[in-house]
Amino acid sequence: MLTVTAVIAPSGTATKTADFGPRALLSNGSLVLALTPPPDPAQAIAGDCFNENRIGLDHVSFSVGSQADLDAAIDLLDEHNVPHGEIIDLAPFQIYVLAFRDPDNIQVELTAPYG
Repeated sequence: MLTVTAVIAPSGTATKTADFGPRALLSNGSLVLALTPPPDPAQAIAGDCFNENRIGLDHVSFSVGSQADLDAAIDLLDEHNVPHGEIIDLAPFQIYVLAFRDPDNIQVELTAPYG
């Protein structure tokens, strides 16, 4: 079985993203999420932001324990004025999904299993 232990995401808005991450993302202590400036800032494209139509990442998804955890996430996102969608019931997959975007425009999903 493969276990993800780290996600390193170069950010075009490192200051905004560094502020966003600790106040908006949830953690269970078993995954390192590192939001860093580009490896070579001189080669970074000025004003660039994420676009799902490019090769590479489309979105990231994190699992939480229950629908109540999604409700708590909404409260946290609202507290920090982070826009988000409603909780969506994806019945074919037996999960609930809450989506929002980080400062670089990457869609972040929190999912909770039925039950």
